[in-house]
Amino acid sequence: MTTPARTTRAKPMSVEDRRAAIAAATVPLLIAHGRDVTTRQIAEASGVAEGTLFRVFADKEAIVDAAVEAFLDPGPFREAIRAIDPSLPLELKLELVIDRFRDRFSGIFGVFHSLGTHPRPPVAPDASVIIGILEALLEPDLDRLRVPPAKVFALIRLIAFSSAMPHLAGGLALEPDELASLVVHGIERPVASARTEASARTPAPTPTTLER
Repeated sequence: MTTPARTTRAKPMSVEDRRAAIAAATVPLLIAHGRDVTTRQIAEASGVAEGTLFRVFADKEAIVDAAVEAFLDPGPFREAIRAIDPSLPLELKLELVIDRFRDRFSGIFGVFHSLGTHPRPPVAPDASVIIGILEALLEPDLDRLRVPPAKVFALIRLIAFSSAMPHLAGGLALEPDELASLVVHGIERPVASARTEASARTPAPTPTTLER
């Protein structure tokens, strides 16, 4: 007869860790359902009973507020940029940066939309921190840049912000790799390619009488 394996009870979380876990699990629900999200959905996503929610939060509004605060914390976003390998090609690095910025802005728009008329928490991250992270990422390529990392940051943020709002582009979808290529190379074609195409459009000269 086989003795059933004894299950090990999970180590209980501290109140702060439990609050953080519930807040993190609530963020995608908040984006998907807004303030119509139910405590049952939150409990299921958090892997706890509904009663546990109210042992660490006063009510659903407190959970929602904690979720918004957790999402707007710039720490995880900064770590995602730090995680990009500086040895990657410049264009690929910028593609990854733009992709992370777009995800960040899309999520923030979703969270703000879910708040409706509820007062929105202030968003005032310290730009110098992310500029420093970007400078470290671009350090192997600094001699190739025409502008300092602070301007690269401003350009990427502007592009990512607008591309995260499709209605601003008039329905024109631009992927991160296309945006990165535009940032690195601009809109002008390489000189050699432009000359080749110009030559192709120029008709061959008509032979003169002497050449005949």
